[in-house]
Amino acid sequence: MIKYVIRRLMMLFPVMIGVIFLVFFIISLTPGDVATIILGDGATEERIKDLREELGLDDPLIVQYGNYMIDLVQGDMGKSYSTGLSVAGEIKQRFPNTFKLTITAIFLSVLISIPIGVISATRQYSIFDNIGMIVALIGISMPSFWTGLILIILFSLKLGWFPSGGMKGIMSLILPAFTLAIASTASITRTTRSSMLEVIRQDYITTAKAKGVSRRSVINKHALKNALIPAVTVIGLEFGVLLGGAVLTETVFSWPGIGRLMVESIQRKDTPMVLGCVIVFALSFSIVNLIIDILYAFIDPRIKSNYS
Repeated sequence: MIKYVIRRLMMLFPVMIGVIFLVFFIISLTPGDVATIILGDGATEERIKDLREELGLDDPLIVQYGNYMIDLVQGDMGKSYSTGLSVAGEIKQRFPNTFKLTITAIFLSVLISIPIGVISATRQYSIFDNIGMIVALIGISMPSFWTGLILIILFSLKLGWFPSGGMKGIMSLILPAFTLAIASTASITRTTRSSMLEVIRQDYITTAKAKGVSRRSVINKHALKNALIPAVTVIGLEFGVLLGGAVLTETVFSWPGIGRLMVESIQRKDTPMVLGCVIVFALSFSIVNLIIDILYAFIDPRIKSNYS
């Protein structure tokens, strides 16, 4: 197991190098000049030229990329082009807000989706199952920014139950977390239902029922545990999706996380800040998937034997 974890951690290096390479060159292809954006349209050619030289923007692109990677290996993520503040410091300040939002959303998703998926599978084609699947289909179909706007209009502007934006206590967390959780709840519900349907048709489930084991025990002890592996896989993937989805949700709700910071940085073509945010997103997604792989071993001992 330890060897497997070390091997997976080593694989993070080429992944991060590839991600940084792609993002660095994609940003370079976007229109607009960084120095002009920072100084404004009224700046003189001389000031723009001096700033470009100061930021190293006149160097060839491959040289800029090489300099960035050398600094990054030494633990320096650079400074923001627009504010001059440390990228690491800004991300350190904002990441806890994004993490809080994402964790709350995934907690809501699991809390709602697993029971609905199990009940829908054990009562297939019932009214509960049909309504659950229709709601899940609607949840997957709705883009998060549209859901967020509808929730703001309904619960903030009409009813006045929750604040429409910002981070002002636990009440301001509910709407963005629920917005972020809807699509992942639908996805996990559908996966749990299909996995449970497959498991409860297995012979050992029929045997357990024939031995007089109670329905609750058959579902909780025999079926659910084996059906959880696909659901856990989807939960891990959804965590990454929620991190990415936080970019839109944080913007809609003015949530001060790194998703909103990245959107603002893209608009200013602030390459060091955008790269810093992307690195954090990519690292978080990779580490969560590693944790999910390790969890497999505890859910199914057969998988653990493959790691040794």
